[in-house]
Amino acid sequence: QVQLVESGGGLVQAGGSLRLSCTASGGTFSWYDMGWFRQARGKEREFVARVMRNGDYTSYSDSVKGRFTVSRDNTKNTVYLQMNNLKPEDTATYRCAAGSWGNGIYDYDYWGQGTQVTVSS
Repeated sequence: QVQLVESGGGLVQAGGSLRLSCTASGGTFSWYDMGWFRQARGKEREFVARVMRNGDYTSYSDSVKGRFTVSRDNTKNTVYLQMNNLKPEDTATYRCAAGSWGNGIYDYDYWGQGTQVTVSS
């Protein structure tokens, strides 16, 4: 059973940056592809970014491509989401997930509780 804990969220002005972290325990981190998803109030959970288990390949949603960067450090059991040039529409609860390569919620078996990101205009 893998446990995931996110950190790094907060309140930031539009144009600012945040780096989210997600640390795993209870499993072999390097076995899992990792994803980031977000859910804004009143909206469905949506895919943001993913990174392959060895870190060699990444993928992004069109809405964050060029602004967000996903990476991982398997020695630290941690995946990161660097978010630059944040926009008010990026406001959401961000959750990391561990599972198989994919951009759907059913591709992932384990989920963190989430960290809130609020971008003011």
